[in-house]
Amino acid sequence: MTESSPKLSLCMIVKDEEQSLAACLDTVKDIVDEMVILDTGSSDKTPDIAQEYGAKLHHFQWCNDFAAARNEALKYVTGDWVLVLDADERLHPSAKNFIRVAMVEENLLVLNLVRKEVGASQSPYSLTSRLFRNHPKIQFSRPYHALVDDSVVQLLEKEPQWRIRTLPNVAIVHFGYSPHSIAAKDKHERAKAAMESYIAEHPEDAYVCSKLGALYLDEGKKDEAIKLLQKGLKDPNSDPLVTYELNYHLGNAYTRKNKTNQAIVHYQAALSQNVLEALKLGAYNNLGSLLFAAGENTMAQRCFAATVKADPTFAPGYYNLGMVFRAESNFKEAIPAYEKAIKLKPDYAQAYQNLGVAWLKCGKMNLGLEYLGKAVALLETQNLLEAQRLRQELKEMGFDPPQYRVEAVLESPISKPQEEAANG
Repeated sequence: MTESSPKLSLCMIVKDEEQSLAACLDTVKDIVDEMVILDTGSSDKTPDIAQEYGAKLHHFQWCNDFAAARNEALKYVTGDWVLVLDADERLHPSAKNFIRVAMVEENLLVLNLVRKEVGASQSPYSLTSRLFRNHPKIQFSRPYHALVDDSVVQLLEKEPQWRIRTLPNVAIVHFGYSPHSIAAKDKHERAKAAMESYIAEHPEDAYVCSKLGALYLDEGKKDEAIKLLQKGLKDPNSDPLVTYELNYHLGNAYTRKNKTNQAIVHYQAALSQNVLEALKLGAYNNLGSLLFAAGENTMAQRCFAATVKADPTFAPGYYNLGMVFRAESNFKEAIPAYEKAIKLKPDYAQAYQNLGVAWLKCGKMNLGLEYLGKAVALLETQNLLEAQRLRQELKEMGFDPPQYRVEAVLESPISKPQEEAANG
């Protein structure tokens, strides 16, 4: 940055992040002018790593309140703008130029950033208010999933000249939702304790109803989740994104209770909200799955097509499209859909399996068996029981697919027949 450019400060809170902190800092070291890192009680080399990167290191006694810790870190920031990251996040390289341009925009207060949730079992994208002007009135609130949004709303009421924008492309990549990461840091229990404490004092808060309701659903507490999520929908001050999430989680809850009609209603309500299409991906995909199971193939196809339009890298969307096309005996379109899913996710065992079946249906026996053999090889590393079931099923049908090593499967290109597959 030039001397006249606004100064950007990285602001982080950390604890025992020696495995991930350096990778995070590597993604921002060429764009930030200072790094402010608040350690909340590390017992590993996290503080040493922070200092190796030239960070201004401070310490804070943990009090089970993320907002309090983040506000303490803000006290040490000297830049004109603040970028907030966690150690398990990375700044996407393509976002840097957009950030530089945004910081010189007159009256821009907050730039919302799209975050890709690597390993998330449901929605792979979220929206975060992580880049904002260093304004004395901007503070974090809520003990978990700490946000500046509440203070920004209050500030806009008094200073309406400020604007908020959203960067539509992925700016942050988050690795914290992998099962290993969550289990290793006991994030689930810490989140629940913090949110239950908050909601005891703010029982009608739609945002916390959404987050805690989703957490209860993860625990299998379907009825408790539904009660909390329904309560959140009664909040008249809920913004479209929170309303989307409340309906989306209710759709998931009713799906798990096998109440398909209620689930469909809430997925449709979620999709009606005015939020980025990428954020709706989970609702489109889950609604499509319900419609497909009900035999509503045309409507299911529209939902799955919406997922890959919103995110052309969404492998499950192409796989699901392949399933719909296959159900219609439309192998001409099913086969390239499966191939696209495999190209995006080379270890996609189910896509290999269904691609193999599709080629068998088209009379391409050798090609079909090739893909089924590759499916078995992948399943042996992912789901051994399913691999054994598939192998036994093929044996009973009189098929003996070739055997592959997983490494060979991942390295091999998509095989093609001598002539195009025919419809039907």
